[in-house]
Amino acid sequence: MNECQIKMCARLAVLNPTILEIIDESRKHAGHAGARDGGGHYVVRIVSAQFAGKSTVARHRMIYSAMGELMKREIHALTLQALAPNEL
Repeated sequence: MNECQIKMCARLAVLNPTILEIIDESRKHAGHAGARDGGGHYVVRIVSAQFAGKSTVARHRMIYSAMGELMKREIHALTLQALAPNEL
């Protein structure tokens, strides 16, 4: 796990996830403008009871809010799968 993934885990802890997977796919984007600037490409799979009854957009907003300034520097792109426990 790299430093950014560790920071992401710490920030996403506010959502009390029962499952949290963070995959760094930055190597697949070598040469891409965001990769040149240091921002990584990540896939996040998160399961949280806090997502129950919320739309996909609301779930993504919760995740982006938790990420805070990481979205400005360390993260260039996120692919998100945000589920409530009953959706597994």
